[in-house]
Amino acid sequence: MNFPKIAQQVIEKLGGKENIVTAAHCATRLRIVLNDESKVDKEGIDNIEGVKGQFAVAGQYQIIFGSGTVNKVHAELTKLLGIGDVSKAEVAEAAGGNQSLLQRLVKGLSDIFVPIIPAIVAGGLLMGIYSMLTAKGFFVDELSVIDMHPELKDLVDFINTIANAPFVFLPVLLGFSATRKFGGNPFLGAALGMLLVHPALADGWNYALTLAEGKIQYWNVLGLQIERVGYQGTVIPTLISAWVLATLEKTFRKFVPSYLDNLVTPLFSLFIAGFLAFTLIGPIGREAGSLIAAGLTWLYDTLGFIGGAIFGTFYAPIVITGMHQTFIAVETQLLAEMARTGGTFIFPIAAMSNIAQGAACLGVAFALKDPKVRGLAIPSGISALLGITEPAMFGVNLRYRQAFIAAMIGSGLASAFIAFFNVKAIALGAAGFLGIPSIKPDSLAMYSIGMAISFIVAFSLSTVLVKRAQAKA
Repeated sequence: MNFPKIAQQVIEKLGGKENIVTAAHCATRLRIVLNDESKVDKEGIDNIEGVKGQFAVAGQYQIIFGSGTVNKVHAELTKLLGIGDVSKAEVAEAAGGNQSLLQRLVKGLSDIFVPIIPAIVAGGLLMGIYSMLTAKGFFVDELSVIDMHPELKDLVDFINTIANAPFVFLPVLLGFSATRKFGGNPFLGAALGMLLVHPALADGWNYALTLAEGKIQYWNVLGLQIERVGYQGTVIPTLISAWVLATLEKTFRKFVPSYLDNLVTPLFSLFIAGFLAFTLIGPIGREAGSLIAAGLTWLYDTLGFIGGAIFGTFYAPIVITGMHQTFIAVETQLLAEMARTGGTFIFPIAAMSNIAQGAACLGVAFALKDPKVRGLAIPSGISALLGITEPAMFGVNLRYRQAFIAAMIGSGLASAFIAFFNVKAIALGAAGFLGIPSIKPDSLAMYSIGMAISFIVAFSLSTVLVKRAQAKA
């Protein structure tokens, strides 16, 4: 491949050097910020050697080249543009000016939650393992693994302790990540999170029961009665408190002399943010978070398969807007209140959508004989089946819109099925075929049938519709 030539063609088809603000790359894609996306020659980009797809998202124009190729194209591109090595974060920051308020809000939530997802996934999957080991009838009728092997009881209890840790101390993780995102000292944010789950406080998990029994203790501060209750597993109180903390810190730094900054700024920032967290932000945020989780759960449980069908059908269009990034906050709240919610219904529906996108993409490969299309569609389809849908959705299915429609139909039908049987996840993970360990043990059979429905319907419809459309072309 002639990489200098490819880079030159990319620049020309993007509207020239003057239309390119900056560029970086990830494992498979060029990420470019443009002044005017209307100047892009999309058909011309498709015809460039090595290009496997293109799409615009979050203020960036992204061109898929694939691993091993994209870095070489990027190296030549930066030479021709005369720019240095630019990180993905810098490109994302530059793209912020092209985003709406809603897009910036969604990106902000994504930036906060993405770094802590590994901890939530690890805890959630261990929680799934604990459930499988303690569920009666999962391996043997009316017996659990613990019943059959009592010597494993302490090991299983240890697994459960590890699994619960990320959720019990979720405010610490969120406090660190959110304060860093808001421009404050992340370690102060972690300290604020520690305050919200301090062991001297009453258990926030059982707040409603403790309140009903009249067992809540109070601080009497300047005539204010402040509840001595923790905020374990909460999301909204921590996010708002972290924003207040970061705002206070930046405000104090503007007028506190530098020789007092390390003493005065953290002292007053943490004290004021902590005081507001327990008197105003926490109580309101706790109720808001619980109401959102309860409302979505009620809506899902009340509408049943109809609600599942609607959500599943439109999940992929929601992904296109980027608003699916906000679901992690809701899912975290649902998982944190699992004793009441039973888990999250969003993860299984996301899995149905991802599998449908992958199956539809493979349907395109089956329907068309073009080697270039197949070379992109087959690996992209497999990737989507495993939970990564960007190459399939943006590189193939949206280009052949019949495939995208087929995926929406397959996802809607499968989601209706799993909603009818109230399939929920007790952990986060890869939303696809690899998501099985995240599902409640008693829902695994229905989840598996849902995956089959999603794949068969999306693949079949995509093959038929794409073939018919190509025959008419």
